[in-house]
Amino acid sequence: MTSPELAEEVLADLDLLRARDPRGLLPAVAGAGAQVRETARLTRETGLDRVTSGGRPRGIVMVARREGAVAAAVLRALLGPASPVTVDVVPGPELPVWMGPSDVAVVATRTGSGRYAVTPAYEAARRGVALVGIGAEGSPLHAACANARAPYVALPATRVRHTALWSLLTPMLLLAADLGLLPADAADTELVAAALDETAAECGPARESFVNPAKTLALELLDALPVIVAEGPLAGAAAGRVADQLATLAGLPVSSFRLPDQRVAARTVLAGPLAPEEGADDFFRDRTDDPGRRLRLLTIRDADAAEHDGGEREARSAGDAMQEVLRVAAAHNVPVSALAEQGGSDQARAERSARLARLARQLAVADFSAVYLALALDHERALHP
Repeated sequence: MTSPELAEEVLADLDLLRARDPRGLLPAVAGAGAQVRETARLTRETGLDRVTSGGRPRGIVMVARREGAVAAAVLRALLGPASPVTVDVVPGPELPVWMGPSDVAVVATRTGSGRYAVTPAYEAARRGVALVGIGAEGSPLHAACANARAPYVALPATRVRHTALWSLLTPMLLLAADLGLLPADAADTELVAAALDETAAECGPARESFVNPAKTLALELLDALPVIVAEGPLAGAAAGRVADQLATLAGLPVSSFRLPDQRVAARTVLAGPLAPEEGADDFFRDRTDDPGRRLRLLTIRDADAAEHDGGEREARSAGDAMQEVLRVAAAHNVPVSALAEQGGSDQARAERSARLARLARQLAVADFSAVYLALALDHERALHP
């Protein structure tokens, strides 16, 4: 296991970080804000009015996997249970049997290739389902949408795998806004891009670990077994992204729990046999006799969860469950990391647009942390020599 001291030296060496990053993950993550702006422009140029001019559909089905599925989950959580249309997420290649001319299918994939993406596009055209495609320029999906005369957001070839989330989410947000499902300010892509730019400045490789929230989190997770606890549906969608990034980029096994639904499971895990012994969270301890990775709680908060997730059992149950989980963690010496948490009670009733910007900050810090952890462990170079 790499020691924190050695990992911190790696994270402070810009040349070494560059050498360990053959795919250019760090620059790609840092460019998330520019990615939002470019994709928003490309989306506007596709002519979404060909789909939205007929008014609200009966239902929207997003065909997506991995990053596309996370983007769809974020949109679905933003719309919430009060959405006036049915919103489903399916992996493809089959479309739901109920879809017809009164529905919209959004096929989202970074590559724009593969049976799970191309088959549903042709099937949507055959059934008369309104179609929107998102994928690589010149891909088979691009051709399928061109044949159907459907709008297609052609993503540049510079998009890097595992860092294209905002290229897939941005068109979904704009489509939902144009259909009147989200207020315009809730899909304010410039506000999101600004939040991503600000986070990139705070988390960039030139910033030292003690003033860099992403490097700090990466060091905290270096010898940890992360347990992610998310407050409500939107934070739950973010938790899925964070867990996938840590597993895929850094090879770190992660468990995640969405509150309030999984409060009992989260409490049981934190109080279980993997909970650290007293003093095990001391950063300066002698690690020679360490038995291995120990639990660390990673919280993802959403101050507006109670206001927007009307399907919860109690008005403030997600927040109450989070407090329960934190008490259990404290009682069993489980250290806690808060993902890009911003204090201040005056933000508790922020508008949805600010809510999305806060989510963007959380996801950006997590993406940077996963990349830093992968580079500290030299995991990227081992997998992509």
